Amino acid sequence: PPPPPVAPKTEEKEPVEAEVIDPEKEAWQQALQASGAMGGAILAGAAVPNPSMLSTLALSTWVGSQAVTGVTHALHSPLMSITNAISGMTIIGGMLQLGGGLQPETLPQTLGTAAVALSAVNLAGGFLVTRKMLDLFKRPDDPPEYSHFALVPFGAAVGGYGLISATGMAPESLHTTMALASGLGCIGGITCLSSQTTARLGIPIGMGGVGLGLASALTSMSVPPAVYLQLAGAAGAGAFAGHQIAARVGPTQLPQAVAGFHALVGLAATATAWGDFLAHDPAAAASAFHSASTYFGAWMGSITTTGSIIACLKLAEVMDSKPLQLENRDKINMAMGAGSLAGLLGFMATSDPTLGAACLATGTGLSALLGLHMTASIGGADMPVVITLLNSYSGWALCAEGFILNQPVLTIVGSLIGSSGAFLTKIMCDGMNRSLTNVILGGFGTQAGAVQTTEGLVHTEINVDGTVAALKDAQKVVIIPGYGLAVAQAQGAIADIASMLRAQGKEVAFGVHPVAGRMPGQLNVLLAEAGVPYDIVHEMEEINEGIEDADVVMVVGANDTVNSSAEEDPNSGIAGMPVIQVWKAKHVVFMKRSMASGYAGVDNPVFYKENTDMLLGNAKDTCDQIRQGLNA
Repeated sequence: PPPPPVAPKTEEKEPVEAEVIDPEKEAWQQALQASGAMGGAILAGAAVPNPSMLSTLALSTWVGSQAVTGVTHALHSPLMSITNAISGMTIIGGMLQLGGGLQPETLPQTLGTAAVALSAVNLAGGFLVTRKMLDLFKRPDDPPEYSHFALVPFGAAVGGYGLISATGMAPESLHTTMALASGLGCIGGITCLSSQTTARLGIPIGMGGVGLGLASALTSMSVPPAVYLQLAGAAGAGAFAGHQIAARVGPTQLPQAVAGFHALVGLAATATAWGDFLAHDPAAAASAFHSASTYFGAWMGSITTTGSIIACLKLAEVMDSKPLQLENRDKINMAMGAGSLAGLLGFMATSDPTLGAACLATGTGLSALLGLHMTASIGGADMPVVITLLNSYSGWALCAEGFILNQPVLTIVGSLIGSSGAFLTKIMCDGMNRSLTNVILGGFGTQAGAVQTTEGLVHTEINVDGTVAALKDAQKVVIIPGYGLAVAQAQGAIADIASMLRAQGKEVAFGVHPVAGRMPGQLNVLLAEAGVPYDIVHEMEEINEGIEDADVVMVVGANDTVNSSAEEDPNSGIAGMPVIQVWKAKHVVFMKRSMASGYAGVDNPVFYKENTDMLLGNAKDTCDQIRQGLNA
């Protein structure tokens, strides 16, 4: 066989002295940041004219963040899916703006109808996608489940509420209680994802919470009977579209599907904000807080829409994942941010409807451009952070809608989704040892991969027969999947390999890095789809504890998440990033297409370690050959 290739030598860079972190200085900076955040929050809270809504926002954000914290990493994809479905509560804003007859008669009413249809797509599609994902985690020996019975108490509550409201005897406190129960139902649905045994129960509970919110909104509507038919038509059409989309979504399409659903929520929120502004009586001056809420709702909805569209196109590979690197891109973003702030000040200061519309249009347009430019400027490696950040944006847009319409249920649910997205974003950033600012303003995600290593070191290669022999001789095998496995659609073959090895009495475990894949928990869903039992799929910390005992570690399509330079080289571009320590195993088989580095564009010393052999080629083809070898 030909000798293994040697990467070309380049001029070595002078080592940069690693920065020594002063714990006292770091603690002081954190204290200052916390002080600024607390002061800003207190000032913002003082501007809220409705203290009860402020309390609702604060408490629901806290409770929601605690509920999300308990969700297991393996279920982060279903978490994003169910919060995406719940964010379809933007339908309430559209419902309260409906009017006319069988068809809307004014522009605000048309925007309301559009918001209803768009939100219904999310509600139906989001819950169906969540169900499909959670069903993948079912094991053949799991006991039968009757989680649909959880809808019974919600149905009874809606029925009783409807009867009391029909008599006109319902006290105002009943409407408030229904809104609170709706929010608690949504929180309960998310809390169920803390365990595999209760995860599927979260779907009917979440649906019940949404149902209570819709019932509350219906009793708030005071429109001709024909409008209810208009509502049914728009909601039915949206739900049908959502069902059809979700039915066609497979595990590998989940990231772009979630991004696409986020775009619909953002568009619905923007439509609701504009509808409220256009329907407002010019003679009645709106309060400064109401104006700010309207502007913020349109702004946040707009940036969510365009950012989600770009993310969806990148994830679907319709658009090149390489970042858009315009000259002075940070200054462009700052200029659009400054223009948005000027639009807000003008919108709040003027009572002229024409000038107000111009200011709101300025903010909406600049926000759309900002979402487009910022997302397009982020490379493919940072898509997990983008997806979770957009998830958070959609929640805060919904929260603003609650303040616009004085609907506590929207504030509760919006803050729940916003805080959950923020929590997942923090997990993604921590998993890469980077700040959110670094991700948004640039970083290693801008490399977009395919950077040839330049260390000038020699690697060793292994063929399929050698790999099969190593696996047959091993007693403990650890498999580390990466995004390359998802791209190659090799999950079925790797699941069969694991099954064959287990049938031979060998110990087999999978290790999944928090940022592996293109959305949190995506690889867990792919492995579940292939039939890998979830109890042998471990998180990074768990797999690292016993990896030294592994006879063979197979790295399938991963790179940056197993890069030893993160721990061994303080000058590395990914220094400090938590990684799976595959190099500590007795033998590492590294399966990749080529010797190119990962998205970070950083050399991986593991390629050249004595206990590492490279098995180059398409992951699906190679895994199929290994499966055949084990079966021989």
